[in-house]
Amino acid sequence: MSIRTFEPFAICMLKNMNVIGLKTFIYQEIQRFTRVWIQSLVSPWINALLYILVFGVIVGARIQLISGVRYIDFVLPGIVMLNIISSAYMQGSFGLYFKRFARHIEELLIAPFSHLEMLMGFLVASVLRGLIVGFGVYVIALFFTTSTISHVFLFLFYSISVATIFSLVGLIVGLWSNNFEEVSILNTFLIMPLTFLGGVFNSVSMLPEKAQIFVRLNPFFYFVDGLRYSMIGISEANVWVGLAIIFGLIFGLGWVVWYLFKIGWRLRT
Repeated sequence: MSIRTFEPFAICMLKNMNVIGLKTFIYQEIQRFTRVWIQSLVSPWINALLYILVFGVIVGARIQLISGVRYIDFVLPGIVMLNIISSAYMQGSFGLYFKRFARHIEELLIAPFSHLEMLMGFLVASVLRGLIVGFGVYVIALFFTTSTISHVFLFLFYSISVATIFSLVGLIVGLWSNNFEEVSILNTFLIMPLTFLGGVFNSVSMLPEKAQIFVRLNPFFYFVDGLRYSMIGISEANVWVGLAIIFGLIFGLGWVVWYLFKIGWRLRT
């Protein structure tokens, strides 16, 4: 599709979009996590503070510089990314599952929303929660470190794109789950372990050569490394591989969620 043909197509989409309804839906989802702000915002900030104190301050005082920077500055991007991933995932998965559980999803299905608008509503709220939590973690860390953001646009790109990925993952889990326990399974047994093994608290160069191969096969390694580069200018991964993984996951998972909404999988009974 050429630029000239794309412009009227985009304008047509905007004209046909239920802007007022979409804004209301997004506002409703934002209210859902701000009403329980202690659980959704303060709790991850407290957990991040404990990580910073234990790993960054106490353990970091006994570790030499990593790649020429203090240990706390090296691990901070990983802690920020860990909380962005977890918060975006929880908002997407619990938000959609609770609507199914309480049968509020039926109100959404009969509303004048397209499947894309439904997807956008969930995504915006989930990404926003992830960004708020991540920014809060960074502000808390400033009391213990002088770490700055070297590349602001890259910082925003990695934060928003990774939050989008795990919002989509959360929506798939929210559709698949039959109870609240199943909503947490993926986060407990897959997301958290792979994030920790993705170089949050260590440099990949510290590992044996064979172990480094497995780390580089872990997509979470590229998420953490990208945010680390945007903050302190240090990268251990292939940037192009990381970007390919990010864009591939966004478009692939986005299409899957849109298709599941379209066929009404686990939405219509």
